[in-house]
Amino acid sequence: MGDSADAKVFTLEEVLKHNNSKDCWLVINGKVYDVTQFLEDHPGGDDVLLSATGKDATDDFEDVGHSSTARAMMDGYLIGEIDTSTIPVKPIYTPRPMQSSIIQEKKSEFIIKLLQFFIPLAILGLAVAVRFYTKSS
Repeated sequence: MGDSADAKVFTLEEVLKHNNSKDCWLVINGKVYDVTQFLEDHPGGDDVLLSATGKDATDDFEDVGHSSTARAMMDGYLIGEIDTSTIPVKPIYTPRPMQSSIIQEKKSEFIIKLLQFFIPLAILGLAVAVRFYTKSS
């Protein structure tokens, strides 16, 4: 596609309809590609492309590390752009703050470990003290 002003804009709902081996569209970097003719020639097999339909496949595409030749080939399959407002926003992971019960549990575990060390040590010390005082008498 030449000029981006002339580019057809598709919604994600429209792209979702093209998700099989006879009609396969992908969304990569905000652009829509009809890769149906490329399915048989794709080095990773058609399953790779078919599994990337119905979503923004940019991360899938970038994770593979495609060559500059592969990127240049994409222009031949470009049919338009995606209306980004129709793509669901990815949830941002925010870890929950540690709950007091978890902190309390870890504190209890630490105390138990200390007691497991010091109680036998105290018993050994008491035994040595008893032995020392009973031997001298």
